[in-house]
Amino acid sequence: MSYSLSNNESERTESPSEGPVSSNPLRELLGWMKWFAFALALVVLMHQFVFHLSTVKGESMQPTLEEGEWLFINKTFRYAGPPPKRGDVVVIQEPPGSESMHPFLVKRVVAVAGDEVHIRGGKLYVNGSEAQEAYTDSSIEDGRFEPYTVAEGHLFVMGDNRHRYASYDSRTFGAIPLTRVIGRAEWIVWPPQKWRSL
Repeated sequence: MSYSLSNNESERTESPSEGPVSSNPLRELLGWMKWFAFALALVVLMHQFVFHLSTVKGESMQPTLEEGEWLFINKTFRYAGPPPKRGDVVVIQEPPGSESMHPFLVKRVVAVAGDEVHIRGGKLYVNGSEAQEAYTDSSIEDGRFEPYTVAEGHLFVMGDNRHRYASYDSRTFGAIPLTRVIGRAEWIVWPPQKWRSL
């Protein structure tokens, strides 16, 4: 007696049994390497053009900043947004020919292009008016600084520590060009108990 299978039965009996799909270790490794390379490139781009963290060294910005604190540095102003203004804390490249051991300095902008800076009687004057500097804890102990007009595209920076010889700044090396400004320090991010905006 002959017996024939229906189409459905034929499909069921002739289909191979499905087993586990074997993974390819080399393919998985290449996939992970691609993701790692992408993540690394993203971090490098962010560090170069958007932001980075910087550690405070020295005492020139006391009492605002203490040695060892970490700062969040916003670098986007170089490509979008307004340039630093009076009162901003910035990180700058050390001027050429300086004798300091640190390639970068953190300072406060006290005057911008077109401003006249003058120091007398331990006080800072900008455009003839005494600057209100709540961030300092002493008068300026380094003596007079004759009237100085900040050139276009430059900033006049000083450390918040106004004790004698405490800060290496524009009183020594003059106004700095905007091209030497790395970024604006916007937050103290470490240690956690000191987290705050600047």
